[in-house]
Amino acid sequence: MEANRIGRRTVLRTAGALAAATAVTGCGTLMGTGESRGSSGGGKKRLIVSNSGGAYNDALTKAIYEPFAKETGITVTTVNYQSAQIIAQVKQGRPQVDLMDNSLLIFQKMVGQECLEPIDHDRLKSVKGAGIAEHNLPEHAVGKNVWASLMAYRTDSLKRVPKSWADFWNTDAFSGPRSLQSAEVDLPELEFALLADGVPLDKLYPLDVDRAFKAMSRIRGDVKKFWNTGALPAVLLGRKEVVATSLWGGRADELIKQGMPVAYQWNGARRMTNGWGIPKGADNRDAAYKLIDFSLRPEVQAAFAKLFPHGPVVPAATKLLSDDVLATLPTSPKNLKTGFDADVAWWEKNRDAVTKRWQEWADA
Repeated sequence: MEANRIGRRTVLRTAGALAAATAVTGCGTLMGTGESRGSSGGGKKRLIVSNSGGAYNDALTKAIYEPFAKETGITVTTVNYQSAQIIAQVKQGRPQVDLMDNSLLIFQKMVGQECLEPIDHDRLKSVKGAGIAEHNLPEHAVGKNVWASLMAYRTDSLKRVPKSWADFWNTDAFSGPRSLQSAEVDLPELEFALLADGVPLDKLYPLDVDRAFKAMSRIRGDVKKFWNTGALPAVLLGRKEVVATSLWGGRADELIKQGMPVAYQWNGARRMTNGWGIPKGADNRDAAYKLIDFSLRPEVQAAFAKLFPHGPVVPAATKLLSDDVLATLPTSPKNLKTGFDADVAWWEKNRDAVTKRWQEWADA
């Protein structure tokens, strides 16, 4: 998930930026394979932030890092570390980043390993009275932008518009090969199977795993590929190798911009939140809080959403966005009503067991 979900193109990395990040940490050579991708601003103070890179980092730089540096004089230097690398650094007592940008699911895992600082939400002025959903303000993290997995389909291959996962599962009325996500890249899509089987949105958790796998077995013969990279479902749909697929939000918009006969459905979309987490023992916590607070201002949230198809967690930000932009975001007032938020606590507790069962089911 960390490596594949967001990155869309290669970003040049320079030895000079790596040396700069190393000098800031005071810990010698940067551990692992993560490398610096450059800095925003020219102040003497620095904040080292880990994110997943690519177009995501570009949007963060323009909407958040650069204006933050201009306002505060705190330069943001970005690196690309997997959570396992940062966990190893924390356990060695040498965290080399001040702030992490990752999914709340990853942060849930890190909490279990005692690798995150608790967040003092009272220090964040932008949180007070902002109406951020409670599940996006866990004890050890702060949600900041929301993405979703949803259904996309070929408008030239289906005579009718599929309006739900039940329609996706209905291979008689909506015939043609499908694609769904495997457990290799992210969470398997058991929720979609349960929705197709008639479970209401508000009754999904705790997931009925047995029922979900029975529903998955009903459609298995029509699934051409259980995709294992974030780019693959859009490729399959674009090549007309499948008529419908699950995919990460934003991928279908790219196909539509290319003139492909593709549309997508927000009904039953699974939302996941990216947020901020502070590694345990991080040196520059005061600056980290300042960046977190800055990123949650409504105008900053809206600026990022205009550049990258992730929805704001601050409701007031949606009032600053056009209808065209809102139509592409999982947290627009309209789309919020038809999707659901993944229960990260349930998934962290059950992910290993579900993944093992998935592998056994896939190999059977």
